[in-house]
Amino acid sequence: MAEISLNKNTRHTGKGSLRKHTLRKHLWFYLLAAPGILYFLIFHYGPMWGVLLAFQEYSPYLGFLKSEWVGLEHFQRFFSETTFLELLRNTLLLSLYNLLFYFPLTIILSLLLNEVRSSLYKRFVQTVLYLPHFVSWVIIVGITFIFLGPSGVINHYLEIWIQNNLPFLMSNEWFRPVVLFQQIWKDAGWGTIIFLAALAGVNPELYEAAKVDGANRWHNIWHITLPCIRSTIIILLILRLGSVMDSNFQQVFLMWNNFNENVSNVFDLYVYKVGLQRFEFSYSIAIGLFNSVVGLILMLIANFMAKLFNEEGIF
Repeated sequence: MAEISLNKNTRHTGKGSLRKHTLRKHLWFYLLAAPGILYFLIFHYGPMWGVLLAFQEYSPYLGFLKSEWVGLEHFQRFFSETTFLELLRNTLLLSLYNLLFYFPLTIILSLLLNEVRSSLYKRFVQTVLYLPHFVSWVIIVGITFIFLGPSGVINHYLEIWIQNNLPFLMSNEWFRPVVLFQQIWKDAGWGTIIFLAALAGVNPELYEAAKVDGANRWHNIWHITLPCIRSTIIILLILRLGSVMDSNFQQVFLMWNNFNENVSNVFDLYVYKVGLQRFEFSYSIAIGLFNSVVGLILMLIANFMAKLFNEEGIF
């Protein structure tokens, strides 16, 4: 018995020494990662307790502990609202447009940039494409108003050419195309970074072998490049499906007005109106929780489907 106890103590001591040795060996890596870990713990995981307010009738005067628990009352109210289907349709349509146009465009831009042979010209084009990402949405929308407003540049020339102007910013028909164009112009270039990194990992010998077999650039893209970055495309697509219920609040809020309210009223904007303008905190948190749960379910389904077809998922 004494021998067994000694072996256990030796084993535990060995594990403790191994942990200390590993900690000392990778100390600088842990210190480097510490700010990022603290950021997520404080600003992402810490506030998660706030989802409990979705099941309360929260009152700032009573506080979290004394506010009345109402269960699923806020969710029942939300699903019975006359605006629920409108909010769902508007949100899903914006996300669908992004999936159909914005996401493939980032892949196409990455493929085009990868085919550029002049490094100087390639860096110049990349810089031009990246720059709009660092411009705030306030400025982007301001530029949009200058060009597409009722007295903007484009309407000025339309009045000269066809004696008429178009309500780009004050109609239901033009809202989604304008918002999609803004999204593409601002972030399509920035979205190519991950794909370009994946393209840099493609083995050049594959292209050389294909050239010997008589393949042209189109054959290289279709049979070598795209299959090599397929896993990256699928992972990014899964992550994008996880945020399908989220709209770009800043962009939609700045573009929203009474003339396009029927198509611009999305979940994120509705949460703002309910939570900050009407001070219904618990109700707005319930809506946000619903969005997060739906996004999580869609991401899990997409990940399961990827695994089902023997593709790499996110976990």
